[in-house]
Amino acid sequence: MSTAQVQQLIDYISDVVIPRPSEEIGGDTPLVSAGIIDFFALVNIVFKVEDVTHTRIPGGKVQPKDMDTVNLMLATAQRLGKPRK
Repeated sequence: MSTAQVQQLIDYISDVVIPRPSEEIGGDTPLVSAGIIDFFALVNIVFKVEDVTHTRIPGGKVQPKDMDTVNLMLATAQRLGKPRK
């Protein structure tokens, strides 16, 4: 996981998912457990994670706890993601 990937996801979440966040989002900001994003937003974020990491993440293997922070999202993609063909 690179700093650029972390920043891409933070920018996406801040600009698209929650355009006016009440606080600054960082790599370790709890998003799901704090109620900042919901399940429906998480689906779109998974697609963005796949785009940023150039992987496919098997949906059945991902739990909300795996996607609670940007750093966890990228770690999950690294652990479970399969390279795109």
